Amino acid sequence: MNKDVIRAKWQKTLSDQVKRTLNPMPNIVINGTITCTPDERNAFVIAVAEHIRLTRTEPGNIEFDITQSAPGSCIFLVSERFADAAAFEIHTKRTRASHWWEQTKHMPRDFEISEG
Repeated sequence: MNKDVIRAKWQKTLSDQVKRTLNPMPNIVINGTITCTPDERNAFVIAVAEHIRLTRTEPGNIEFDITQSAPGSCIFLVSERFADAAAFEIHTKRTRASHWWEQTKHMPRDFEISEG
């Protein structure tokens, strides 16, 4: 391993340690897509507005957006950030008990969840 690689790894480790010291409970970040059928698209657009509104009022919600990938598309881009795992868990529980979930639970979701 050359010195530059070692230095880069050390700097990343140090940077991660500083982040953990300043924010010991990392944010939970979710990015991905949810896909509906063309027949479901209009109902999805109406339902998602209320889902976004409710999620943005949740404690620990930092960012929440669901946007259509292109005009007329059935693929919607999801971007979420929660203060910590507890806030994300509260969101998940609320969502699973909601009208939104009943309308969309069958729709394919492709999410990546990470700490950030």
